[in-house]
Amino acid sequence: MLVIGLTGGIGSGKSTVADMFADLGVPVIDTDIIARDLVMPGQTALEEITALFGNTVLNSDGSLNRKMLRELVFNSDKQRQQLEAVLHPRIREQVQRQLDALSVAYCIIVIPLLLETGQQNLVQRILVIDTPEELQIKRSAKRDSTPEENIKKIVATQVERQKRLAAADDIIHNDNSIAHLKQQILDLHRFYSQLASH
Repeated sequence: MLVIGLTGGIGSGKSTVADMFADLGVPVIDTDIIARDLVMPGQTALEEITALFGNTVLNSDGSLNRKMLRELVFNSDKQRQQLEAVLHPRIREQVQRQLDALSVAYCIIVIPLLLETGQQNLVQRILVIDTPEELQIKRSAKRDSTPEENIKKIVATQVERQKRLAAADDIIHNDNSIAHLKQQILDLHRFYSQLASH
């Protein structure tokens, strides 16, 4: 089975692209969704996160205050690494479990921090969604109603655009219309299907 790693900076359109592949019947494993499930109340990962960062990262109902945690870890490399040490091994385990359950020509794993966390060995090809930085910031600020300053901080912690493009086997340019985006996905779907059948 051909495993494609889909990645891109914040606000590049990873979810939109993943949904379009899913609409074509391609199995999509999304590490953000896995991470969200791992920090639900009652999960050991949430208990470990609370032990590390204190109850301030919890909402009144005991669920994780993701915004508060994000602000904490983006202001401290040490705390970000602590959080990654809790989540990444568990995410990897879940990804492997989902991969093992598939029998298809190809699938897609959405890994926003694929290059930053050195997970290239999980995939056979890297598909980068490329968007100009100013568009990333604008989209993210609108989507998350987060100040642009905070988005810029997040962008600064991610791999530079040129490095990401240099690591790509395939690139989708997401700075045009939805029709243009769909066409690129259809072309890649055909390409991946052919590649997987050889």
